[in-house]
Amino acid sequence: MPAEIVTIPCLSDNYAFLLRDRATGEVALIDAPEADPILAELDRRGWRLGQILLTHHHADHVQGVAGIRAATGARVLGAERDAHRLPPLDAALVDGSPVAVGGIEGAVIDVPGHTIGHIAFHFPAAGAVFTADSLMALGCGRLFEGTPEMMWTSLLRLAALPPSTLVCSGHEYTLANAKFALTIEPDNPKLISRAEAVAEARAEGRPTVPSLLSEELETNPFLRAHLPEVKAALGMSGADDVAVFAEIRRRKDAF
Repeated sequence: MPAEIVTIPCLSDNYAFLLRDRATGEVALIDAPEADPILAELDRRGWRLGQILLTHHHADHVQGVAGIRAATGARVLGAERDAHRLPPLDAALVDGSPVAVGGIEGAVIDVPGHTIGHIAFHFPAAGAVFTADSLMALGCGRLFEGTPEMMWTSLLRLAALPPSTLVCSGHEYTLANAKFALTIEPDNPKLISRAEAVAEARAEGRPTVPSLLSEELETNPFLRAHLPEVKAALGMSGADDVAVFAEIRRRKDAF
């Protein structure tokens, strides 16, 4: 694999990620919840940060930018649509914008729903997509600004990536998400098995992020709203996919 990915726990339950091109040594940071643990990890590894890629404007994903930029001189890239509420950008991005970390090429995927300007970063050569609070491990972000239609469309775009893609999401919410998912599909054997593995990992203090997209397709209720068995479990057989997704999101919000 030409890329190296490092997961950095931040704040109480956030994750930031470092993506490094092994060939050139170039490094990018995806999201900046807080500066100190990220700078400490860079220092420990002797890596020089060149770019900060921002997924959305929420403080728990950007409040470390100023300190990290001051310490490293890294360029900051984020969504053009959110430039007015992100830290100052060196490059404004739109859907399909190319991004590169050394020789590792990637592209922006527009994934509104959690916020209107939320973006994800897909790096095929690294086998990874950085989704923050759009697609999450066994979940998806709350719809603070977008509509169910927006988020469902965003999730479908992410679900269409290769199943072997590593989903690098923004929070350690997986245990609670697993408990909720079991209320939707209590007899899904793959979900039961995953929920047990997640509980064991968390009991041992191990992160459950990143996850494989293949796992999400098999167990994440928010990616499964189109399936007849999920619709039947909700008493919504024959209902529109978006309506089913919206009902799952409503139930999770009240869980």
